[in-house]
Amino acid sequence: MSFNSYDDQQEMSEINMTPLVDVMLVLLIIFIITVPVITHSVKVDLPQASQQPTEVKPDVVTLTVQRDGSLMWNDETLTFENLELRLQAVAQQEKQPELRIQGDKAVEYEKVVQVMAAAQRAGVEKLGFMTEPQSTP
Repeated sequence: MSFNSYDDQQEMSEINMTPLVDVMLVLLIIFIITVPVITHSVKVDLPQASQQPTEVKPDVVTLTVQRDGSLMWNDETLTFENLELRLQAVAQQEKQPELRIQGDKAVEYEKVVQVMAAAQRAGVEKLGFMTEPQSTP
């Protein structure tokens, strides 16, 4: 603050504008430099693609364990030994199909467990169970 030379008792109430002008000039220079960088873009001719997604349905193998313990591979009867061979062939595929086990409600639980264990030994990764929903009275 500067003092008036005429009266030593009164202070001058003027604002020093120099720091304010310095800050504004620095901000102006920053904006002048950054705006062209932000608006700069490269024009590229991009290829057009179709909007329809390709739908890939996974293969499904339905393995039915019937009431008497016999096995069906997609409506084809087979023995337990043939089942193990087919499961090994399925496990070696790059994209394994989903194995769905469908057990009859009166079949012994041990038969279904044997099929599950054979699938696990063969290395089948996708295993599921098929059931029918209960009907409401």
